[in-house]
Order: sequence, then structure tokens, then C-alpha cells
Amino acid sequence: MSKYQVVGIGNAVVDVISQSDDAFLSRNGIQKGVMQLIEQERGEMLYDAMTNRTQSPGGSVANTIAGLGSLGLSTGFIGRVHDDELGRFYADGMAEDGTVFVNPPVPGGELPTSRSMIFVSPDGERSMNTYLGISAELGPEDVPDDVAGQADLLFLEGYLYDKPKGKDAFEAAARACRAGGGKAGIALSDPFCVERHRADFRRLVKELDFVIGNEHEWQSLYETDLSSALEQAAAEVGIVVCTRSGHDVVLVQGDKEAVVPVTEITPVDATGAGDQFAAGFLYGVATGKTLEVAGRMGCLCAAEVISHYGARPEADLLEMFKAEGLV
Repeated sequence: MSKYQVVGIGNAVVDVISQSDDAFLSRNGIQKGVMQLIEQERGEMLYDAMTNRTQSPGGSVANTIAGLGSLGLSTGFIGRVHDDELGRFYADGMAEDGTVFVNPPVPGGELPTSRSMIFVSPDGERSMNTYLGISAELGPEDVPDDVAGQADLLFLEGYLYDKPKGKDAFEAAARACRAGGGKAGIALSDPFCVERHRADFRRLVKELDFVIGNEHEWQSLYETDLSSALEQAAAEVGIVVCTRSGHDVVLVQGDKEAVVPVTEITPVDATGAGDQFAAGFLYGVATGKTLEVAGRMGCLCAAEVISHYGARPEADLLEMFKAEGLV
């Protein structure tokens, strides 16, 4: 029997969230609606400029794993934080969410714990400014074989490819998982991430059991229109998941396809929508549901998280699934 139903590996980032208007974004040179990597000095400047700050443990895959933990699955997260105030806050927060934080905070590290300054506009759009700090130093030595190798499902974060050590950690974890009989998959993270690592990702997806991306990421990966991109992906990937903002979700596995409609709602804060969609979808996969049911679970989780501030669920997701007849 596996030790974990789902293990994630990714950047361990403290999310610091503040409300702002478009004028503030423009004044501070912040590109609306995207994730920008920033240096430590700019991170400190933006942090000081924030009003009404709230903070929570974050990072794309870590948010997904927290969602799965709240659904009652046994979960672990592989990430790297400094033994500083934010790092200890992060480790404690993951544990409170029911997830084993595999790597203890690193004492004496030169880089501080990673943080992302997230500015939420009145329309719910979020603009993320991420200082990667110590999480970018995640390497193969941070991947315990008895964690990745004892996972039914391993979920990987495409952003890790931004550093060679992260790429090595990522691939070591995937090998250990699959050698132990588990299934490994990836979130493509964002179109810019795909552009930076297209050749690596094109090779990698052929070795994975599931890949989650939005329409822009799939089009970027295959450098073609969406229909052609999904056709190519279906021939190479175990399960293909494509989310389309405000439209349906397409899931393909071999000759099976499911199209799940999305109910459009006005977001309070769009932070974490993709992360919690992944949580619902992976819950469906982990519990043996059909493609359609797994997709519907993903959509429900995404709808829940954009109805409030923050990237992690507040409602009882299992009760929501029961109300919809999914469990």
C-alpha cells in the first residue's frame, strides 16, 4: 500500500495578498493578470507598498495539494523554505492543512523564504510578483525516494524548470514515482513558462500519465491552433486536460473524450482557480472516477476558490461533491 495518495513537488511560496486598483499597477510597473519573477530588492519595495496584507502558504502545486488534503486524501509536499519567520509560517500552515511538509526549514541558508506579492484588482484579476528565494534552490537531494516512490499520484510544477536543479529534482521525483508503480503528471504553469522550456516539455509530456494546461499553454507547447495541439497531445500523453477560461473543459484519454461545461461566475479573487481545478480533477483520478466526473469536480473546486480571497478552499468540498451527486 502506498504511503501517500498524492504528492506534489514545486515552489514553496508564501502568498502575500493585497487589494489594488489599475492605477496602482500602472504606477508600479506591474503587468496585470500575469506572474512576473522579480528580484529581492523589488520584492521588498512592493511588499512595503501593500496595504491590508494577508498571507498564506502558497505556490501553485502546494495549493493543489492543500485542496486534496482538505478533501481527506493522504498528501505530501516536497519544497524548500528557509528557517526564517515566513519559512516556519509556511511549514506550519501546510501541516495545519493536513499535508506532510516533507522538507524541514533549512537553517543558515543564504536566501530567504520565497514570497509572491499578489495584487487583486476590483474585477478579481490577480497580478503576481514572485521572488523565488530559496525555493529556486530545490534540487534532487530534496526529493526523498520514500516519498516520491510511495505516491499513487505525483503532481509536478512546470515552474521548477526555470532552474537546472529544479529540473533535476522534478525528473528524479517522476522516475521514483513511476518506478514505485505510481502515476506522474504536470501542470504546464503558464504560456511563458512553456515558451522558455518548450523542447524539454515536448520531451517530458511523452513520459507522463497526465498533463494539465489551459488553451494558451497547449497552443504554445505545440505552436499551433488549439484543435491541432490537443490532437497531437492526445497521441502523446496519458490524460490531456485543457481548461478554457469562461468556456468548457476538454479531457482526452486515448479515444475517450469528455467536455465539461463551465458555469461562468464573477470572481472575487481569481487566485488559485487553476490550482484548485487541478485538486478536484486529481481527486477524481485518485478515487477512480470517470473523465467527466473528474472534470466536474475540478470545475466545482475552481468555482469555490474564486468566490473568496485566497488560493485555498474555505468550503467543505466533499459536501459540494455530494450535493452534485459526484460521490
